[in-house]
Amino acid sequence: MGLLSSKHSKVKPAKILMLGLDSAGKSTLLYKLKFNDVFLTLPTIGFNVEMIETGQNIAITIWDVGGQQKMRTFWCNYFENADGLVYVVDSTDKQRLEDSKKEFELLLKNEFVKNVPIVLLANKQDLPGALNAEEITRKFNMQKHCSDRNWYVQPCCAISGEGLAEAFQRITAFAKNCKKSREEAFTIFKQ
Repeated sequence: MGLLSSKHSKVKPAKILMLGLDSAGKSTLLYKLKFNDVFLTLPTIGFNVEMIETGQNIAITIWDVGGQQKMRTFWCNYFENADGLVYVVDSTDKQRLEDSKKEFELLLKNEFVKNVPIVLLANKQDLPGALNAEEITRKFNMQKHCSDRNWYVQPCCAISGEGLAEAFQRITAFAKNCKKSREEAFTIFKQ
């Protein structure tokens, strides 16, 4: 066991969930973000976890949970203590967009993610026919379903990395605020 330097002792951990239907590009996004490289990925059975230092006194641990139909029933097992949620949508898959929207609305009803900030990634913007951020925002009715939390919709491309820096700067800032609010509420509760 080593000693933590004073630099690292001020770094706060944040738990970020990355959810979405299978083949939305979650694992590709995660590894592009972590390693700045594209890896051949297979559908995730279970989950992938990576910690990323942000340089903003917060280290985010991203839980990329499989999105196959049988895996979605287990998503709720990861909700507790989440500081942020990244929901990934394949913005070219118009046939499954309604399914994705239903899963998104269902997870928002869970008590453990109440008020948890969300960044919705409209992935695969490099492909023809991709819905843009405005179209995804309307389709997912973000203003109605996310009025109780901070939220943002970011167009992106997992392969090129376009939009990822902006998305994760946003979720990191949201997570910091979420953690701060929880700490303040806990301090008030303790008094």
